[in-house]
Amino acid sequence: MVIINDLGFRYSEKVQPLFQELNCELSSGSIVGLLGKNGAGKTTLLKLMIGLLRPTEGTVRIMDQQPAEREPSLLQDMYFLPEEFHHPSVTIRQYAKANSGFYPRFDQELLKRLITDFELPENKRLNELSYGQKKKFLISFALSTKCRLLVLDEPTNGLDIPSKSIFRRVMAGSLDSDQLVIISTHQVRDVENLIDRVLMLEKGKFIMQKNIYEIASKLHFATTSSADGENILYREMVPGGYKVITPQTDGSSSVDIELLFNAISNGTEKMREYVK
Repeated sequence: MVIINDLGFRYSEKVQPLFQELNCELSSGSIVGLLGKNGAGKTTLLKLMIGLLRPTEGTVRIMDQQPAEREPSLLQDMYFLPEEFHHPSVTIRQYAKANSGFYPRFDQELLKRLITDFELPENKRLNELSYGQKKKFLISFALSTKCRLLVLDEPTNGLDIPSKSIFRRVMAGSLDSDQLVIISTHQVRDVENLIDRVLMLEKGKFIMQKNIYEIASKLHFATTSSADGENILYREMVPGGYKVITPQTDGSSSVDIELLFNAISNGTEKMREYVK
């Protein structure tokens, strides 16, 4: 679905490259979490994937096409939800009628259901909605396109707690097996139960590319009252004790993606060795 080969990118000849020799391959039927600190290049990488930026070196191929060529046959099968957006002065119904035709697999019934789930007013103009309502509509529209590639940049920003719960539910129940979803987020807790593959960017490189089951097979995540022990790879103080990561022994823990991110970003070389 997505193949990145020796990707290099810089914004101008006067600045250092943001990416050099970046490689990655993503298949359909998964939800991928793209993680990294501020300035790591997450949004730039998303724009390279969908063709809003052109690689300086190497290639990006989506469904065996180069997205930067902006071929209609590819554009109709991928959808990008940016973190920042502008809505025209039209109603939800008018927007959907004007734009749904660009996507051959668009599911009108799914859009109606999601609008109901998010309690959105169909006859109110988009520019009159709150930021959170606008975001809920864009998520609803994105899912309803049924595009094989959905790229979501900080999709839960601006959502209240009930809406985040609905987001997780509709994401889990609205995707087909031939779709790939890439979510870039700082709000890891909002999506960690959805993600089945983790990509982590640091200084223009992928420092981790792992499926959740691969991580769970190597690492054990737990909360304890004490952080003593030679086998602890990473520890983090929390109310009442510590969250810790240790080598996996019995495969009984679920993966704490936020703790994993902190551990890879701030932990020791020994910790990083476990996720190479």
